[in-house]
Amino acid sequence: MSSGIGKEFMERTKYRHLETSDQNKGLPQPPLETPYDETSVIVDLPKPGDVRVSPVDLRKAIEGRRSVRAYSGESLSLWELSWLLWCTQGVREVVGRPATLRNVPSAGARHAFETYLLVNRVEGLKPGLYRFLATEHKLIEVSLEGDMADRVTAACLRQNMVKTSAVTFIWAAVRYRMVWRYVERGYRYLHIDVGHVCQNLYLAAEAISSGVCAIGAFDDDVLNGILGLDGEEQVAIYVATVGKK
Repeated sequence: MSSGIGKEFMERTKYRHLETSDQNKGLPQPPLETPYDETSVIVDLPKPGDVRVSPVDLRKAIEGRRSVRAYSGESLSLWELSWLLWCTQGVREVVGRPATLRNVPSAGARHAFETYLLVNRVEGLKPGLYRFLATEHKLIEVSLEGDMADRVTAACLRQNMVKTSAVTFIWAAVRYRMVWRYVERGYRYLHIDVGHVCQNLYLAAEAISSGVCAIGAFDDDVLNGILGLDGEEQVAIYVATVGKK
């Protein structure tokens, strides 16, 4: 294996190099969800139990999975968006550790992600940037600036499906939520976990006749700035566009 940062990362995150975690030191764990300004605009989503979708054969969905970059221009409904959020980061239960049990696996149930949404065409929502409040199954407005789609598209190296999507998911990792327990090895788990999340998005979209395209190519600093993240404690880690086929 050639030398470089990647090789060093794999070496330095081996168990033999890890220090004692803050969890084992008895330090308090970080919040299950990033706090927010309660004076902000909150949007109620259809409750997960009320959402009905067409049955999809699992084998057909897996074998037919493709990245879809061209969309019809049709809007998603609010209940369809609720479905996608429920499948990717929905909270089934908050247990006493405390921890959230969700519809995707996560190392130690740390669930270190916040989901941001660039909304272009969703019925009942103004275009703009939102964040999903997973424990409440609601949205909070982040920014409704008119050029938001252009800015996020530019940050994603001008991949046009960001602007033509009905909605683009952006997952941001809250570093300490994972590192509190797993120290430096937690960085590995962040990247593993976000793959679980995005695969659920691909499969859940099949039930609403929609397609997904995951994006790993983006300008980290620019995208973090758009989301209002510091790029250290909270960082954008993965992006995926969604639209009707």
